[in-house]
Order: sequence, then structure tokens, then C-alpha cells
Amino acid sequence: MRKVFVFVVLLVAVGLLAGIAVAADDQVTMVDTSQYKINPPYRIGFDIYWLGNSWSVQFAEEFKYEASKHPEIGELIVTDSQGQVAKQVASLEDLIAQDVDIIVVTPLSESALVPVVQKAVDRGIPVICNGGFVYNEALAKLVVTQVSVDDYDFGRVGAEWLVEALGGEGKIIALSGMPGMLTTDLRWAGATSIFDQYPGIEVLTREYADWAYPKAKSIMASLLPAFPEIDGVWSSGAAMTRGVIEAFEEAARNLVPMTGEDNNGFLKMWQERLDEGFDSIAPTKPTYIGAEACLAALKVLNGEPVPSQIKFDPPVITSETLDKFVRLDLPDSFWARTRLPEDIIRSLFGGD
Repeated sequence: MRKVFVFVVLLVAVGLLAGIAVAADDQVTMVDTSQYKINPPYRIGFDIYWLGNSWSVQFAEEFKYEASKHPEIGELIVTDSQGQVAKQVASLEDLIAQDVDIIVVTPLSESALVPVVQKAVDRGIPVICNGGFVYNEALAKLVVTQVSVDDYDFGRVGAEWLVEALGGEGKIIALSGMPGMLTTDLRWAGATSIFDQYPGIEVLTREYADWAYPKAKSIMASLLPAFPEIDGVWSSGAAMTRGVIEAFEEAARNLVPMTGEDNNGFLKMWQERLDEGFDSIAPTKPTYIGAEACLAALKVLNGEPVPSQIKFDPPVITSETLDKFVRLDLPDSFWARTRLPEDIIRSLFGGD
């Protein structure tokens, strides 16, 4: 039987996280992949989980661009699950039926994909996750490796910077993404791991703003009259931070230290306010983790050993490095931490 490899990319897993257990370094082992080695050219099946925002679009393009750089990849077969779990299961079934060498998929639900991934494994299909770490025990046992920036670390890095900016004391507002999502819970767990160490840090309230600019702006506009003293804002997404900045300014309140992200719209706002003393940090979950999935795939196909977790620290953008990343010639929807060449960036985002 021809070897088929399924690479499961976990970007955003939907569902409540009960008792968040952060992926521990001492759980990492080296995985012998020699049994999976096949000769090129390789046929890769790539399922795009969702194209509902610019991050996911850029993430998918990173994988496709990386694949285009490797002549040993003979064919890339792409499916689009359109954010639908049932469609994604069908996509995997179809790619397996096509007898591809590799399938890359971003699970919309970890538990729902267990049966189809098990079917793949039963046919000799190893599974790799990228974009997040698997917390479903059954699925975790099926994967060969996981490649990502940890969302827990994302939240922690921003909280560390904010605490330092406030000198260990201050009243802060926290804005999270969508309730019930793994990414939301992990980022907040990382943040509270820092805040809980400082008795002088008081979290006035934590609100869910769905990673959305208008909702965050509306929430902050309602919070400002209720809290006359706000010393800082921890935000788990750049669009929310943009809304917060505008709410502060429209209320004639002085800006305070706020955490952000590598979204170009936020980076522009940050740069415009540097001379006013506004400061921030942008921990990032770079879209190029899509490219890293491709590189990990090639290692497995070559029979090279890989770690069970390939974990990257969240790269950060600071005031000192902001000029290197902000793109005034590109729209707000662009994400700064990318490996895409300029021609592909322009084809995706246009610009001046």
C-alpha cells in the first residue's frame, strides 16, 4: 500500500478548555519517522479550514508559497472546508481516497476529526498539527508532531511587558477574544500566570470582544465612565486594541500602555502616536507557521526524526523595531510577520 501522510494543522480549536494544561517541554520527545520515508515527487493534499479573515488567508498562502519553493513537491491538491466541520471531514475522506502523500488540514473541531484521522492512521497515515497544540487526548495520541507558537506564551509575553511598563502596580482592563475558544482561554491563562504574581496589579474587569474592532470600541466606551482610573490594557488581539485606542481618544482620556499584535492597522496607529508617548508591544502568532508546517512535512517525508512538538516563542514587535514591520503602503488587513515575497503580498492586499 502506498504511504499516505496526513498533516493536521490546528489553528483555532472550538470548544471549552477544561483545566488548561500547557504543553510542557518535558513532554517533547524525538519521533522516528524513518518508516514514513518515500521517494519524491510528493503529492500534498491541503485543506484550507477557513478563509474568513485576512490572517487565515495569509496563513494558507504561506504554506502554498513554501510548497512552491520545493521541486520535490510535485502536486498540491487544495480543498476548502469553509469553516464547516462536516465539510472538513468530507474533505479529508476525499483526499485520502485520492491517495495523496500528505494531507494538511486545520481542525475546526478536534473531537470531530478523531474518527477520520484514526482512519488515516489505520491506513499508515501519520498526523502533524500546526498552528496550535492538541488538547484532545485521543487526537494527541495520533499526531506525529505539532508545530506552532503557543497561545499561552502569547498571552504571557504581553502580560509581562504590561506589568513591567506599569512598574508592577496598576489597574488594568483585559479584553479577550471569543468565549469558549481554545485560543481565548490559553491566552488569558498565560496572562493571568503573570498578573497573579503581582499583588499590585488589579484586573478591573475582563470582557469578551470577539477580536473585533467595533465591539472592543463599544465595550471600552462603556467602561471608561465606570473606571476613572485605568493604568493599562491587556488585549489578546490587535483589532480590539485599535478600538480601545479610539475609545480613549474620543473620551479625551490619555492613552495608557496597551498590548497589541502584528496587524498592520494597529501598527500604523501605534506609529502615529509614538511622539505622544504611547507605547505597546506586539506579540505575534506569525502567519509563517504555515510555512513551518510544510518544512516539517518535508522532514517526515525524508524520514528525518522530528520533535513531537516544534514550539516557537512568540516573536515580538516593540517601539524600537516598529519601523521594520509597519507598512504604510499596505492596507490594515496585512499581517507584518510574514515570509511571503512582495509580489504575493501585493496580489493579496494590493496597496499603494
